[in-house]
This record gives sequence, structure tokens and C-alpha cells, in this order.
Amino acid sequence: MTEGTTSAVEAEAATGAGAADSLVARLEQEGDIAADYLEGLLDIADLDGDIDMDVEGDRALVSIVGEGNDRSLQRLVGHDGEVLEALQELTRLAVHRETGERSRLMLDIAGFRARKRAELATLGSKAAEQVKSSGEQVKLRPMTPFERKVVHDAVAAAGLRSESEGEEPQRCVVVLPG
Repeated sequence: MTEGTTSAVEAEAATGAGAADSLVARLEQEGDIAADYLEGLLDIADLDGDIDMDVEGDRALVSIVGEGNDRSLQRLVGHDGEVLEALQELTRLAVHRETGERSRLMLDIAGFRARKRAELATLGSKAAEQVKSSGEQVKLRPMTPFERKVVHDAVAAAGLRSESEGEEPQRCVVVLPG
């Protein structure tokens, strides 16, 4: 390799690393904006909770966690996560207002999404096993986009394909035979 080629390769690697650093910085900024918004919401609602921020892949993750067995945050989750979904959209709008960029931020409250993710991964794995043993496709109940994504990932990890069909809010995952 010539000296000029090495410099070009190094420059390309540095640009890639710079882009990754830039993405992480942008996602951290999203998390900070979301945390400020959610802290204001907690104050207005007179609820106690700590806010944790993380970056996973290409998303900012923001979690509101309570102390011990404090059930007061459950009001922010609502029935089957409906209030949580609405708060996530409002938080994304707050981030959009500040940055001008669309946010894919993921909000979790009191560990609801983490528990839901584990349940859905199990559901996807079981559906994949059922398809493998029967050779027939399996159609699951209607799900939110978040839920479908978790199930699709679990099915793919089991070595099968899946697709979504139908229209919102009745869109569901169909697990297909290999």
C-alpha cells in the first residue's frame, strides 16, 4: 500500500468514527431534552421518579424509574401502556420542537417496556417453534409497532421469517414457515 492510500483509508475510517460520534452526540442531546421535558411533567403531576438515559443502536432510551415498590408511576403507564405511548409521542414532539429533527426516542416507565419486551420475545420464540413443528404459518394478535418489532426480531433470531399484515390498529405479525 502506498503512503497516499494509507492516508485515504485512515481519513475514511476517521470520517466513519466521526459520524458515529456525531450520532451518539445527537442522541444524547435528544435524551437531555427529553429528560428536561419529563422532569417538568413529573413536577406538574407531583410524582417522584429518577430519569435514566442511554443510547442503544440508533435510538435514545429514556427511562423513568421509581423507588422500590412505588406504584405511583403506574398512572403514567396506563392500561396496557396506552398512557406511556402517548407520553412517548409528546416527548418526541418536545425533542422535535427543540432540534427540528424527527426523534425515534424510546420511553420506558417503571420498567413496563422492559417487561413487555421480554414477554413479546418469548411470544415470538414460541410462535416460531410452533411454525417449525407444524409447517403452518401462525398469525398473532394485533400489536403496536414496538410490539411487532420485538416479535419480528425474536422470530428472526429463531431462524424464520415474519411479516406484518393488516392496517393499524389491527396490524399483526404473521410467522412464516422456513
